[in-house]
Amino acid sequence: MDELTFEMAVSELEDIIKKLEDGKLPLEEAVKAFERGSELRKICENKLKDAQLKIEMLSEKEVN
Repeated sequence: MDELTFEMAVSELEDIIKKLEDGKLPLEEAVKAFERGSELRKICENKLKDAQLKIEMLSEKEVN
């Protein structure tokens, strides 16, 4: 999953959300889509946290 960029994960997540909101997926597919969406959300959160830490570290270096 690390090969996914943040932008790729967000795009896939947006597609899943559209499909789920449409309400036309069979139940089993909807559950699988929800599971994948949860994985993608975690990936996005982790990538954002990593980026935030890097920015904080760079900001501290500039101050010191």
